[in-house]
Amino acid sequence: MSDGKMLVNVWLAGRSYRFTIKAEDESVVRRAIKVAEDKIAELKNSYAGKDDQDFIAMCLLMYAAESAIKVDGDPLINEELQKMCEKIDKVVA
Repeated sequence: MSDGKMLVNVWLAGRSYRFTIKAEDESVVRRAIKVAEDKIAELKNSYAGKDDQDFIAMCLLMYAAESAIKVDGDPLINEELQKMCEKIDKVVA
């Protein structure tokens, strides 16, 4: 891809997700996916009877809440969080 971006295909909770990132961010994104996978596995062990979509949503909400608490009041970070949530909504929908 042009301008230093690349297309990545990652697996999360048994589903494939494809998106574009900056090439230099690939290792960070892959570590984030690993953290999310670990959190989803932890949630699966704690909450029986849910499907993977529930665990993904729970993981996202936990991360968003932690981030919101850390950056409450920072308009630039809140704007970025909003953009990320919109991207996630498009992928999940």
